[in-house]
Amino acid sequence: MGARAEHPRFRFERELWRDGLRRIVGVDEAGRGPLAGPVVAAAVLLPEAWFESGIPRKFRHLNDSKQLTPLQREHFFKLLSAETALQSAVVQVEADLVDTLNILQATHQAMNQALAQLQPPPEHVLVDGLRVPSMGFPQTPLIEGDGRSYSIAAASVMAKVTRDRLMTEYDQHWPVYGFAEHKGYGTPRHLAALAEHGPCPIHRRTFMPVKQLEFF
Repeated sequence: MGARAEHPRFRFERELWRDGLRRIVGVDEAGRGPLAGPVVAAAVLLPEAWFESGIPRKFRHLNDSKQLTPLQREHFFKLLSAETALQSAVVQVEADLVDTLNILQATHQAMNQALAQLQPPPEHVLVDGLRVPSMGFPQTPLIEGDGRSYSIAAASVMAKVTRDRLMTEYDQHWPVYGFAEHKGYGTPRHLAALAEHGPCPIHRRTFMPVKQLEFF
């Protein structure tokens, strides 16, 4: 049986492809909720050949990054990165700009910058979540889209793995916070370190409880 009937996570892409569109891009972000570190967005254009032949077997279990283990995410990240016919772009917006813009606008900026790196530009964008008003391309917003679209799932993995690797690097600079463990989220260890040491340069000053600390 062909992949077209087997894999509903390719349904939105195939519907647009049947309408004559070819550059159908999935976009997603990682890092909206943490107290520290950047927000990262990825845009992914799957190979056009997959619309004819179906999703390759090695990608059949590609899914929302939150539904994958860290090892599975790394596995798919490497597969996606090695796929020469696939186009992708990943952009990070740092914590200071998150504080300046607010997290929603910073996320949208990262998404738009990632899309702008794809050339030729997208013809249609599948967005995880709600519509992005500032996006200059036709778009289809999909609630929980990273579990409903292979394109968004691929972007989800690219963004998540990139951000996790960044936070592991930051752990080497500021080891007292445990960034490699919690990736900047407000775990008990992280909150205890904040209370003892105050925020470091990659903390988001406008996020509670960082905002209420009196160390700066």
